[in-house]
Amino acid sequence: MPKHFIANEFVAGDSGQTLPVIDPADGQPYDQIQRGNARDVDTAVAAARACLQGPWQRLTAAERGRLLMALSRKLAEHAEELAAIEQRDCGKPTRQARADAAALVRYFEYYAGACDKLHGQTLPFLEGFSVLTWREPHGVTGHVIPWNYPMQIFGRSVGGALAAGNACVVKPSEDACLSLLRVAELAAEVGFPAGAINIVTGYGHEVGDALARHPGIDHISFTGSPRVGTLIQQVAAERHCPVTLELGGKGPQLVFEDADLDAALPTLVQAIVQNAGQTCSAGSRLLVQRPVYERLLERLGAAFRELRAGPPALDTDLGPLIRVSQLDRVGSFLAQAARDGIPTVAQGQVAAEAHPGGYYQAPVLLRDVPPEHRIAQEEVFGPVLAAMPFDDEDHAIALANGTDFGLVAAVWSRDGGRQLRMARRLRAGQVFVNSYGAGGGIELPFGGVKSSGHGREKGFEALYGFTVLKTVTLRHG
Repeated sequence: MPKHFIANEFVAGDSGQTLPVIDPADGQPYDQIQRGNARDVDTAVAAARACLQGPWQRLTAAERGRLLMALSRKLAEHAEELAAIEQRDCGKPTRQARADAAALVRYFEYYAGACDKLHGQTLPFLEGFSVLTWREPHGVTGHVIPWNYPMQIFGRSVGGALAAGNACVVKPSEDACLSLLRVAELAAEVGFPAGAINIVTGYGHEVGDALARHPGIDHISFTGSPRVGTLIQQVAAERHCPVTLELGGKGPQLVFEDADLDAALPTLVQAIVQNAGQTCSAGSRLLVQRPVYERLLERLGAAFRELRAGPPALDTDLGPLIRVSQLDRVGSFLAQAARDGIPTVAQGQVAAEAHPGGYYQAPVLLRDVPPEHRIAQEEVFGPVLAAMPFDDEDHAIALANGTDFGLVAAVWSRDGGRQLRMARRLRAGQVFVNSYGAGGGIELPFGGVKSSGHGREKGFEALYGFTVLKTVTLRHG
């Protein structure tokens, strides 16, 4: 039975209570985790603070980089093991779990190389003065990791924070945390000092709330729903703690009449079925110019009918959803769409081998979705693609920007001028042209606008968010 990981040791929780670990492929429990509480968070924060003020701060940036690189190599050696853990914990198909493990390796490799390249500046000022800026870590950072991509989001969040010199306390989702406990154990094996990485498992309203409120946390990174993100901001604001929030999206893909439909088709499908649609950056809205609308829907319909949801080991197009409540949520969206007369173009299949107790949802393609409808406005977080036509560029932008979200968008067009016009007008943190997602894009700053959050993770930009800028003014005559 996994325990909390604090100061390089597995420790039992204060409450003595546990939570079941459910396999989403069959709905059955197969392990237990600790049900953490505020006292466990206190212990983890104290361990992180002691590390920060002791061995961690004594390391040079280059030495931190070597540790992160050693962890990257260790993770690569254990990639199959980590993928297998995440596969069962999250219900991911084999290729997705392997891709997530590979991304985790790459995150630590990337941030290992960035540690000693986080520079300050010298600023021109008055005669007789020299002015420097330094980038210093916040201190102890709190990280709330969701269940959809535990390894990937741990890599982008904790990897960047460690590279900047912070010590970390991590609260993973109670639905998927086993891979991260193993990653922390591997970090200890390669020489990370006790307290650099601490993990406390449990419910969000208990452990997550205690972490957000803790006076010893100097910065919070949260990925999750806008509702919970708002609560975390409110709590953090009481003590002026900075936050980085990634809060989901309703990604529009704008397909113009001059687009290369052959190139677009597989990406349009993959962008909604990857991870069973449980992706903040999923391309969940398909906006198509009217002259090619029917043609593209016909081809997409044929593709959707061939899609299969199935047990992770079968490595089908998608696995189960994470839990029964998520399956019910997606079902409620589809039921409302049916009641409101929104046509279904096509639906995929659930493999015959799928366990009847698993949380499987076949992919669904809907058409003529009213832009104000719930299914066009809210994040379904399932394999449901909502298609709607547009007339011209202005109409496309009005539809694309017509939600509360602004995380990722895409433009499909051969017209270079149009590509740039659309990229400038789209309200989104990332815009892809004739592609979507770019294979994870570890080097690419990631984050949203509007209700999709604020701040950036991934890429070098993340290091600025995980540091504080200090200005030093020297008067020397």
